Amino acid sequence: MPGKKTAAADPARSLALLWGTHTKPGRSGLTLRAIIDTAIELADANGLEAVSMRMVAEQLKVGTMSLYTHVPGKGELTVLMYDAVHGELYADVEEPLRQPGGWRGAMAFVARRNWEVLMRHPWIHEVPAARSALGPNILVKYEAELRPLDGLGLTDVEMDSALTLIVTHVQGTARGAAEHLRTQRESGMSDAEWWLTTGPALAQYMGALAERFPVAGRVGTAAGEQHQAAMNPEHALEFGLDRILAGISQLIEERK
Repeated sequence: MPGKKTAAADPARSLALLWGTHTKPGRSGLTLRAIIDTAIELADANGLEAVSMRMVAEQLKVGTMSLYTHVPGKGELTVLMYDAVHGELYADVEEPLRQPGGWRGAMAFVARRNWEVLMRHPWIHEVPAARSALGPNILVKYEAELRPLDGLGLTDVEMDSALTLIVTHVQGTARGAAEHLRTQRESGMSDAEWWLTTGPALAQYMGALAERFPVAGRVGTAAGEQHQAAMNPEHALEFGLDRILAGISQLIEERK
């Protein structure tokens, strides 16, 4: 999503905050946890751009300088927010393994949990995950999601690649779903209402276009009638996940 760039976080400070024991409240009773939770609420409501040290301070009814005694700036705060929301994924590191259906059931569970967190916190897409500091919740996530793939005959690199394939599919689909919901919200129109408005105008051109684009016309019409919308994120998620798991299953069989 385009927008103003967030100031880069200092890696050393971020890691110290992520792995430290900064739980003591300040003189005002303010805690780092309260700052993180408030920042997440702001981002959930209005996107990551809405989060600033000043806005967080206003929500907490404290002076902005009070925040700086706990966190150096927005860059480090974003790192803390990113790690915190990933703590919502699993009750513990063994939860995916406890799911029925063997490794496939476990990885379907992993996909669904990632989807739920991404849909609750769509601003996650704005955070450059590739360079995010490795906090405790991110490492629990990685460990929990790899364990169902362990011992199946895949190499370590194949395990990482298989997990990446699943998670990036979920992320891409969730990004599209978030944009879809934002478009509906900003336009004030549901998909059905939009098609009622656009359909008559489009119909004027469809006869001529059908001759030039017969496959696109046929397939687009079938998908639109099936989903009653231009897209169905849940269908896209499940269809892609089934195909990915089938491919990983074939690879496992080859290794055997």
